[in-house]
Amino acid sequence: MSLATKIIYGTAWKKEQTVELVVNAVLNGFKAIDTACQPKHYREDLVGAALLQLQEKHNVKREDLFLQTKYTPIGGQDTSQPLPYNPSDPISKQIATSCQKSLANLHTTYIDSYLLHSPLPTMEQTLEAWHALMKLQDEGKVRLIGVSNTYDVRILAALSKARKVQVVQNRWHEGNNWDQKVFNYCKELGIMYQSFWTLTGSPSLLSHPALVEIAKKSNLTAPQAVYKLAQTEGVVPLSGTTKPVHMREDVAVENLQFARDVSEELLQSIRAFIRD
Repeated sequence: MSLATKIIYGTAWKKEQTVELVVNAVLNGFKAIDTACQPKHYREDLVGAALLQLQEKHNVKREDLFLQTKYTPIGGQDTSQPLPYNPSDPISKQIATSCQKSLANLHTTYIDSYLLHSPLPTMEQTLEAWHALMKLQDEGKVRLIGVSNTYDVRILAALSKARKVQVVQNRWHEGNNWDQKVFNYCKELGIMYQSFWTLTGSPSLLSHPALVEIAKKSNLTAPQAVYKLAQTEGVVPLSGTTKPVHMREDVAVENLQFARDVSEELLQSIRAFIRD
């Protein structure tokens, strides 16, 4: 499916809890799941087990969900664990092998969004990887292609000379000034911008007096207000919550609005805070 929702469930660091948490996330309203073929931080195989459970026990069809996964270069892998590809192979073959592993793990014939987990050490290697993603897209194995952990607009521009980058997933938090250069580039060119570290990376935003007042007036929690702010700015946030009540709150944000008595001045003060 295309991404018809404005929030994605993130499965990093869930380990053996992955099945239970992904099932809970979907049953509590999430329609998009993010993972990676990177055993170091993700259990993509258990995401797949959760999808089977959802199909068999809860009649949740594959086409009802947006599945996103990633090829992780060797620098991001733990070589003491089984690797999803032979690191001695050419990059293009590594990606083809990793994608096949993801398709098998997720029990699907296609992936809605397939990302490079990070740029590779050189631009030449990154372009080689990008062409491999383009090939997967041409073959119908993946629907959208994009990159993660990419904070240099020049890399996005170079890749887009071959084919437009369709998705960027980056940290969006106070520590990198909310990734303004890349975010603005994506917004200008119509690229889906996904965020992680949206809450944990921005304690000063969560506690900002204007944000707190907006949340109170709108009967939202502070995290809900941050997610709503992100969505209104054009950001699709990832949520990795493990608590069902927070899953429901996060999913609900898309259909909630800031209260009518929230002044434009308050909103502008928050926007200025994340843009300055």
